[in-house]
Amino acid sequence: MSQKGSPKQLAKFLNYALGRRPDEFGLVTDKEGFVKIKELIKATNEEEGLKYVRRSHIDEIMITLPNHGLEIAENLIRTQNREHLPKRTFALDPPKLLYTCVRKKAYPYVLDKGIKPTGFSKVILSSHRDLAERMGRRSDHSAVLLTVQVNRSEEKGVVFFQAGAPLFLADFIPPGCFSGPPLPKELPDTRKADKPPKEPAKMPAGSFFLDLNKTERPATPGASQKKRDKKHKQRRERPPWRR
Repeated sequence: MSQKGSPKQLAKFLNYALGRRPDEFGLVTDKEGFVKIKELIKATNEEEGLKYVRRSHIDEIMITLPNHGLEIAENLIRTQNREHLPKRTFALDPPKLLYTCVRKKAYPYVLDKGIKPTGFSKVILSSHRDLAERMGRRSDHSAVLLTVQVNRSEEKGVVFFQAGAPLFLADFIPPGCFSGPPLPKELPDTRKADKPPKEPAKMPAGSFFLDLNKTERPATPGASQKKRDKKHKQRRERPPWRR
C-alpha cells in the first residue's frame, strides 16, 4: 500500500483484521465481535504503509464509502461479517511456554501478586514471543516480557482458552508460574545524614568575648569624671588677660 492509501483499501484491511484474523495482529474481540478503536489503530500502525492511520481516517471510511462493512459503537468497532472470526475454545494442547508483557512500573507488584488482566477481561498471552512484545509496546515502550510455564500454571488450577492460532487467554497467572528478568538492585543511599546544628560555645564564668568589629575603645574608669572636671576648671579659671 502507498504511504497513504485510499479509504477503500483501508476498509478492506480493517475488515480482514476484524472479521478473519484479529489474532494475527494481537487483537482479541469481545463476545459481540468488538475491539477498542484505539487498540485497532495501534495494531494497524505497526503494518507497513499504514502508520498514518488515525481515527479520522476510519471516520472518513464511514462517511464516504457506502459499503464499508464496519460498525462503530462509541469507542468500539467491529466488522459486519463475523462468520469467519476465530472461535474461543478450551485449549486442549497448549504449548509449554506462553509469553505476555506487563508495564515496567507494575513488574515488582506482578512478581509478588501474579499476572492479572489489564484493559481486557482476560490475561492475553501469545505462543509467539515477538507478537507478545509487539502487544506489550502498545501500552508501554519499556514493557517487561514474561515467560509463562503452562504445565505449572495448570497444576495450580489455571484454565487456558485459545482465541486464534497464536493467542491464548487465562483469568489469572499465579506467582511462581512465570519468569522474567531480575529486578534492578536498589542502590544504597550514600547521602550524608543531616548534621545537628553546633551548640554555641559556652563561656567560662567571668570571661567575655572581644568584638574586633567595634571601633570604639572601652571606656577607662574615671575618664568621664576627669573630662567633667577639666571642663569645669576651664570654665571657672579666667585667662590672664581677663583678670
